Amino acid sequence: MPAGLVSVEGSYEVGMQDSAFLGPESGLATPTEHGVDLAVSTQFLHSDRDQIAAALGLDPAHVRLTLAGVGGAFGGREDLSLHLAACLLARRTGRPVGMRYDRAESFLGHVHRHPARLWYRHTATPEGDLVRVEARVLLDGGAYASTSAAVLGNAVCFAAGPYRVCSARIEGWAVRTNNPPCGAMRGFGCVQTCFGHESQMDALAAALDMDPLALRLRNALEPGDRLITGQRITGAAPVRACLTAAAALPLPPPLPADPDPLTLPGGAGLSAQAADVRRGVGLAVGFKNLMFSEGFDDYSTASVRVEIDTDGELVATVHCAAAEVGQGFVTLAGQIVRSELGIERVALRAADTAIGEAGSSSASRQTWMSGGAIAAACAAVRERVGAGPHLDARHLRDGPIEETRVFRHAPTQALDDDGQGDAHVSFVFAATRVVVDVDPELGSVNVVQVATGQDVGRALNPLSVTGQIEGGIAQGLGLALFEELRTEGGVVVNASLRDYLLPTTLDVAEVVTALVEQPEPDAPFGAKGVGEIPTIPITPAIVAAIRDATGRALRRVPVRPADIALGEA
Repeated sequence: MPAGLVSVEGSYEVGMQDSAFLGPESGLATPTEHGVDLAVSTQFLHSDRDQIAAALGLDPAHVRLTLAGVGGAFGGREDLSLHLAACLLARRTGRPVGMRYDRAESFLGHVHRHPARLWYRHTATPEGDLVRVEARVLLDGGAYASTSAAVLGNAVCFAAGPYRVCSARIEGWAVRTNNPPCGAMRGFGCVQTCFGHESQMDALAAALDMDPLALRLRNALEPGDRLITGQRITGAAPVRACLTAAAALPLPPPLPADPDPLTLPGGAGLSAQAADVRRGVGLAVGFKNLMFSEGFDDYSTASVRVEIDTDGELVATVHCAAAEVGQGFVTLAGQIVRSELGIERVALRAADTAIGEAGSSSASRQTWMSGGAIAAACAAVRERVGAGPHLDARHLRDGPIEETRVFRHAPTQALDDDGQGDAHVSFVFAATRVVVDVDPELGSVNVVQVATGQDVGRALNPLSVTGQIEGGIAQGLGLALFEELRTEGGVVVNASLRDYLLPTTLDVAEVVTALVEQPEPDAPFGAKGVGEIPTIPITPAIVAAIRDATGRALRRVPVRPADIALGEA
């Protein structure tokens, strides 16, 4: 290493997290003359249809899928589960077949977040300018391929964090093991590497005797900067704005001398004494791509039909195969039509494969992609009748109007053999500050406050955006402190909600949010998807706060009480 440079190394580990969605997998298959109809909980209707048709030797035109109640997804419904069994039985018996998983079957029947082992070395000047980032990323893909290759691709692309880096060498592997299969889960590879690169930034700040916030601000990406893949950022990149917004939010009051015991670590267990509790503050920032990447032909289709109902009122009906998995797209679709056509009465047809593809409800893409398709269909309706932003009955003298449009984002390209190329469409950023109280003797933790600055482009529905942020924070908190699907010899040993611990309302802290609105130039309405980004920096921020309170190294998540009480200092 050249004289004067400062270098820090670290090895980190992330456990296997489960989607643990509220509604287990379910479906109803009905045989038809030449094929089968399936109502099913899924994230990607057309992909499921094509796989079912191929497996059963059917023409895709004879397989029709309709979105059933989903009950959450988080990536766990991107792969087939009971689909083939239900359809095969329906075809064989000639009768409708309903199937549903119980909770234990659900834990085993869908993919999980990849466990990861990470090694990092960060090198910087004495002033704190990053010079080089080196990393090795190892993902446990389990017994089947699923989307491991794509998750690994994302993990290595974003492994250096949202920082300017002159030089980087990132190596990655996804390996087959005898563990349950792992694949897509909220954050798609960026959750694992964010824990690594943010732990490293804190270690580097300590080595430089520099404030962790100042170090991050000094190296934060800006529009016009290049990523480690060589891609130049051409859209909004409010990394500094997110960091300063999170840091500016008011801190919670100090722990009182005689606090309510339920507010202490350990809660109702009444195990902590106020005098023994230590408070810590931690910070982390993360980023991720939006939409599908690396040359994928990413598009969405939507139709808008306008007619006069029996009451003489205009009604618009939207048909789109976008899967509503709890992200609020059905509300947003109505908002777009009302805004674009001035029609208050908006109905949504059931999402099914009777219309062209809308892609998967993943990659935080439906606001941009299906929202763009609906907006384009509305524009086509206006153009057809020569109307402005508001339609009325006069425009429908010749009967109902229906237009269908396909929306595509700007093209991307696969990375070359050196990991270089314009692989991504756009990026979204978030910074999170966490305050924790810790009982260091027992290792118990109470997350007191989460303050976050979130890049949203433009918030089309602030209430929905806030809900996504709070939900993502809860899921990342779970990974930091509770959630781990444990295996012994490839066998899951805690496949129940009794043994796989999820955060409750008592575990989720006060969340204060600053929405950072810098409209994205190429996005419909300037809006960015926010479904995944809140989950990415919260885990390392919690661990950083615990380190601040205890001085422990804490190189693995979830953090166990023994790691705090007995771990490496």
